[in-house]
Amino acid sequence: MCVYDTTAPDGLPGGSPHIHLACSEAYVVTGGRGAVQTLSGAGFAEHELTAGTVLWFTPGTVHRLVNRGNLELFVIMANTGLPEAGDAVLTFPAEVLADPDAYAAAAALPDGGAPGTDPVAAYRRRDLAIAGFQQLVAGGPAALAGFHRAAVALKREQADAWHLRWATGALAAAKHTGEHLAALREGDPAHLAEAAVHAMPAPRERGRLGMCGLLDTYPVSP
Repeated sequence: MCVYDTTAPDGLPGGSPHIHLACSEAYVVTGGRGAVQTLSGAGFAEHELTAGTVLWFTPGTVHRLVNRGNLELFVIMANTGLPEAGDAVLTFPAEVLADPDAYAAAAALPDGGAPGTDPVAAYRRRDLAIAGFQQLVAGGPAALAGFHRAAVALKREQADAWHLRWATGALAAAKHTGEHLAALREGDPAHLAEAAVHAMPAPRERGRLGMCGLLDTYPVSP
């Protein structure tokens, strides 16, 4: 991901603050410099990012990338596609979060943000999320708790579909490993004969508009 370098209303260039409701996220910094601002039960913090930094955080961490010069990251998301299925919630102001239609309109991008799309809409939603983020930082623990409740209410109807994706993806993979370990305890090498090699020679697409920057995507199917 090439992090957005346009300036938000608070004077900092970068991406849109948001949380993930069920997924951990990891950054491997491949170039440039910047920071990620986080808001959690531990309060507000800012973490420096330079080439070689590896940083990750757990679900419920509000995070915002700041680009201080050509910041590029390799991003790893947990749970086989839950983030792409809507696990993220932008930190829009409370009145937008409380109205599903208003939230959907504010979060939408033309053509879903496909490569080549005009980024103006992405900057607009970033700026609205920054406004809400500033309110959360100023409001302290009570404001963050209210945001968590609103985010869960907004996405609750998707939980069944997410559970199915997790059960057939991440959970199924973990169970498969358990079967291998059971076989090893019995001295059975049969699964080793089923070894395979998989490769993605290039991103599926380059330059998709994301919440925090332009994405070259390598999706992994369940």
